Amino acid sequence: MHLIFRKTVLTYYYTTFYPMPTPITEAKFFTCNQSTELAEKIVTAYGAKLGNVITSTYSDGEFQPSFEESVRGSRVFIIGSTHPSSDHLMEMLLMLDAAKRASARHITAVMPYYGWARQDRKDKPRVPIAAKLIAKMLETAGATRIITMDLHADQIQGFFEKPVDHLFASTIFLPHLQSLHLDDLTIASPDMGGSKRAYAYSKALKSDVVICYKQRAKANVISHMELIGDVTGKNVVLVDDMVDTAGTLTKAADLMIERGAKSVRAICTHPILSGNAYDKLADSKLEELIVTDSIPLKQKSDKIRVVSCANLFADVMHRVHHNESISSKFIM
Repeated sequence: MHLIFRKTVLTYYYTTFYPMPTPITEAKFFTCNQSTELAEKIVTAYGAKLGNVITSTYSDGEFQPSFEESVRGSRVFIIGSTHPSSDHLMEMLLMLDAAKRASARHITAVMPYYGWARQDRKDKPRVPIAAKLIAKMLETAGATRIITMDLHADQIQGFFEKPVDHLFASTIFLPHLQSLHLDDLTIASPDMGGSKRAYAYSKALKSDVVICYKQRAKANVISHMELIGDVTGKNVVLVDDMVDTAGTLTKAADLMIERGAKSVRAICTHPILSGNAYDKLADSKLEELIVTDSIPLKQKSDKIRVVSCANLFADVMHRVHHNESISSKFIM
């Protein structure tokens, strides 16, 4: 009797505090409507297929996504960038909630572009910190992990209580830059806030660095820009995390050509390209703009070259699912 009791206690102890590892089940992949093209590339690179989701839409614009297959006990990856409109964020939240209520074991929000990230602090009284708010919304909806790329500010990772895998697009941009074989290369930051990113690229490429100093009259409107550094006779590459109205990039490119640069091209991870951005690019002295497909382009342009991030995300998602290290993807 004593031996039976002891065996029962030991069994309870070891199963409670040293549980057997959960067997790795098949991962399931779903996409929000705004990122269907990228999601198809990701799952193809992964060696899988997208799951079946049907979205019903009411006449007033309200919509309801529905998983048309079981996700119980599975690791679910939901792929979708949350660039405006707000419907894109809402669709991600609804799909997370649906997966949670369908008893998925792990729910990973794969957000190549994390929207509202520019509101990461209070820069004046009585304004929201939207990046923090959205982090809480994602967690409340059911996300147990976040995979994203080139956040506008690194500290946004600290807004989450769940694991965040913050990938760097430099892992795909650097090989592309090296393939161009540019001589007299200089890396440039379009503002003071991007100097860390510019220095990381310059270190990897063993090049010089220059920085643009700008003052804004208001959001998306530059009142003054000055160049810190010499670009005479240089092939300049501007690096930034996003391009919205393209005002900063085009103004910086024109300024550098005036200061004697041989050529100016730009690398920006997220091509928001709102307003008359395409016209600004066409009229500028910028030779080309290199972007990822984290956000689908609204229109084609001879000056825009797209480098896909699908293989990067597929590799990281495979490593996450199989509990392997992904630290190599964090190095700029």
